[in-house]
Amino acid sequence: MQKETWTWTSAHLREPARLARWGHFGAPLLLFPSAGGDYEETERFGLVQSLSWLVDAGRIKVYSVDGLAVADWVRATLPPEECAHRQTVYDAFIHEEVVPRVRRDCQNDDLTLLTAGVSLGAFQAVATLTLHPENFRVAIGLSGVYDLSGYLRGALSGDYNRSAPLSFLPSLMEGPRLQQLRQRMVVIMTGEGDLELPEQSRQLASVLESKGIPHSLRMLGPGRNHDWHSWRELLPPCVAEFT
Repeated sequence: MQKETWTWTSAHLREPARLARWGHFGAPLLLFPSAGGDYEETERFGLVQSLSWLVDAGRIKVYSVDGLAVADWVRATLPPEECAHRQTVYDAFIHEEVVPRVRRDCQNDDLTLLTAGVSLGAFQAVATLTLHPENFRVAIGLSGVYDLSGYLRGALSGDYNRSAPLSFLPSLMEGPRLQQLRQRMVVIMTGEGDLELPEQSRQLASVLESKGIPHSLRMLGPGRNHDWHSWRELLPPCVAEFT
């Protein structure tokens, strides 16, 4: 499988920006790692390899970035308000630096992307589409953790409320952004086994339903746990539905 990586100095990040791409042709799929993993985590845990039949057929190109914003939440070494602010900055990084780079690589400045994430990366994937439906057409969340408010430890944060789908979608008013979201798709897949949080997936689906945003809630039962084995099996056929 053809692979290429890029590293550059970001206008938004303190760290060097890193992006990996697997494949040579096809619809671009941006993967977010799990609990703040790096840009090659999805490869190390076999998620990229599980998509190889779609990559080799030229149906998709897979891209992945460092999960820097989620890493800040998980490490909890910064004040929660700073973590929320970095989430906002990371969102700008994705849409002002990563999306244009992917489009240049695909030689199409008008291309809309697919995105997917596992665990805390599912939060990032869904937030990415719902904040910027002009850039993304499908978001797939696997075993998602969609409520990060516990990390705020009771502190109010405008940055968090502007970046978390469960916070900003309920108050999203009628207008161009909501109209565009109604032409997009959010797939929410969760098991009910070990470490899964199915209630958060149901809550997200309920919010999307209330706004008329197309979505598919797929409850996979107690036999599916919060692990890479499940994600390697579940993601490829779901991606195939949209490519």
